[in-house]
Amino acid sequence: MRLFRLSILTLCLLACLAPATAAASMTMTIGAAEDEGRNADPAVARAKVDLAKAAGFQALRVTAIWSPGDTTVPDDQLAALQSVAAAGAFDGITIYTTIMPYGSRTTPLTTGAQRQFASFAADLTRRVPLMRNLIIGNEPNINRYWLPQFGPDGEDLAASMYAKLLARTYDAIKAVDANAFVIGGSVSPHGSDNPKLGRKTHSPTAFITDLGIAYRDSGRTKPIMDGFALHPYGENSSVAPDAGHPDGTSIGLADYDKLVGLLGKAFNGTAQLGSKLPIIYDEYGIESIIPAAKIHDYVGREPATTKPVTEATQGRYYDEALLMAACQPTVRAMFLFHVTDESNLGRWQSGVYYSDGTPKASRTAVRQTIQQIGAGAVDCSLVPGEDDGWTEIADVPQAPKRTPDASNLWTLLPG
Repeated sequence: MRLFRLSILTLCLLACLAPATAAASMTMTIGAAEDEGRNADPAVARAKVDLAKAAGFQALRVTAIWSPGDTTVPDDQLAALQSVAAAGAFDGITIYTTIMPYGSRTTPLTTGAQRQFASFAADLTRRVPLMRNLIIGNEPNINRYWLPQFGPDGEDLAASMYAKLLARTYDAIKAVDANAFVIGGSVSPHGSDNPKLGRKTHSPTAFITDLGIAYRDSGRTKPIMDGFALHPYGENSSVAPDAGHPDGTSIGLADYDKLVGLLGKAFNGTAQLGSKLPIIYDEYGIESIIPAAKIHDYVGREPATTKPVTEATQGRYYDEALLMAACQPTVRAMFLFHVTDESNLGRWQSGVYYSDGTPKASRTAVRQTIQQIGAGAVDCSLVPGEDDGWTEIADVPQAPKRTPDASNLWTLLPG
């Protein structure tokens, strides 16, 4: 245990001494959603974060899992989160953290459960000061992560209960650090809005609308979030990022105007930002075909519905997606899903590295696009789905990027 403490401290001290990464022209942080580096072993955490840095990523999104009864972060999770946070600080990687129940069987519905969840989030904020970008929940508009979705008369219970959880958690986090950046939503891009189906889900269109209604009905006079997150996946990996849904209720990358309009209608005129609310795309993935030379590192079978693409197409789609997001005025961050492939073919092979950690061809494309965006060398009139050029966004709030004072580094450590 003593060796672990010293290893984390060393990483943190080096992080404070390292020169800050210059990104003056950036208006959007680009990262990856990846839990591989969430490991209590500093060497493992550092190795995984190094892969992200080599791909050009500026941020990682990790998860903190709440279980019923937890009012503080369990020691094993805390050690892993502190470890990846310290590794991120050393490499200049900002850590975003999704605080979530594992699934719909543990949805925090009662007042007691929601207070526990909020206390858990506050404890994380207090004990891991490097984590200040906090996403509350994951895809609460679908039955995989939130139940019930509907009431007996077909009413939207998910949005109303999630609004209560978000408000409680926002207040608990802000009581610890008023400058923490609390992100709501993290919604799935698709949903049926049909309570009669076996798989009960809400579209993001309905969920945002109902979230606004719940907020207004509550009479709350302060915000419930500083940013809004969306997972703008296409229907499958063969769908290009510029495929929009102008006549439907789904929301993808090409539906930015729809998303901003929905947020405005839901919240404009209240204490909660609406059309100017910062947007975070915290998951977007395109799966690539695994070549014969690498297939021995994978297990299982690829679902027919996935429709993976070549690595060249994966790289091109990621390039287009990042450029589209960079040209959308209120977008503050975008996360690809993942850094490294999952080895189970039934899951996600959307990383820029194979499961063994060797790079795909798409890594070069992603790194070059990140550099291009960072340099401000993007003509938005040439980007698919964008024709208005750069838009003034100075009045849109920014997510915090902070390095802890060296005097506080001991607070990062267990015990």
